Amino acid sequence: MNLKLFAIVLGTISSLASAAQADIVQLRGTVVDRAGTSLTVKARDGKTDTVTLAPDWMISGVAKASAADIKQGDFLGIASVSKGDGGSGALEVVIFPAALKGTGEGDRAWDLQPNSRMTNGTVADVTEVSGRTVTLTYSNGQKKEIAIPQSTPIVKFATAKPADLKPGTAVFVSAERGSGGKLVSRRVVVGNHGVAPPM
Repeated sequence: MNLKLFAIVLGTISSLASAAQADIVQLRGTVVDRAGTSLTVKARDGKTDTVTLAPDWMISGVAKASAADIKQGDFLGIASVSKGDGGSGALEVVIFPAALKGTGEGDRAWDLQPNSRMTNGTVADVTEVSGRTVTLTYSNGQKKEIAIPQSTPIVKFATAKPADLKPGTAVFVSAERGSGGKLVSRRVVVGNHGVAPPM
């Protein structure tokens, strides 16, 4: 991975790790327009927000991966919800590049669905029981077992450029809301490889 892509992905993952902060807003939707440093996004609920892109903003894409790509020792980010049997079921999985192992490690509240969690950790074990189940280790030996249904979106980070922010393209934008209500973002993930960001 070259240094430029490393910086892009690092910025993206750092934004995911900061999601629990009250002043961070996650926008999931499609691009309406981009004019200079102004990005307008239509969210899934139909609401439209305009985000100012910070001078040091970074962009990343995502590419499709599969459960077969997940191996012991990999570093993953998994959004999940509790299941009726007491375990957790994955809503989406991001496979991090080896250079970023350990970034944002831990388990925290996430807003993909009500009561969802985001867990960034190292794969200690992978089992096959009607789909894949992984055991992630993080933060001084803590463990979490998460089942990955076959329908779960699984992606890895990929290259992207500002020109990919075309109207109608799927995006995930992590933005900070200032005291005046203005949204400012330093990280954008765009679906430029035929895959919508599942975060």
